[in-house]
Amino acid sequence: MMLKKWICRGALIALLALPAVSFAQTAPFPDDGGDPCGGPFGDPCIPIDGGLSALIAAGVAFGGKKAYDLSRKN
Repeated sequence: MMLKKWICRGALIALLALPAVSFAQTAPFPDDGGDPCGGPFGDPCIPIDGGLSALIAAGVAFGGKKAYDLSRKN
């Protein structure tokens, strides 16, 4: 019963989030034909640093707490 409840909640969240993520954006400079990101070794088009570094920091903190709790338990 509990698993069915979580599956229904997950499906509802997925269905509500799907329209928000399905809108595609056009390229920043569609007419010039060049690469808007500065070539193969230029700056990336997607800013991944902000959220990714926060996620890594949270993972390190969570892992450190789990390791600390395990060492205190033994």
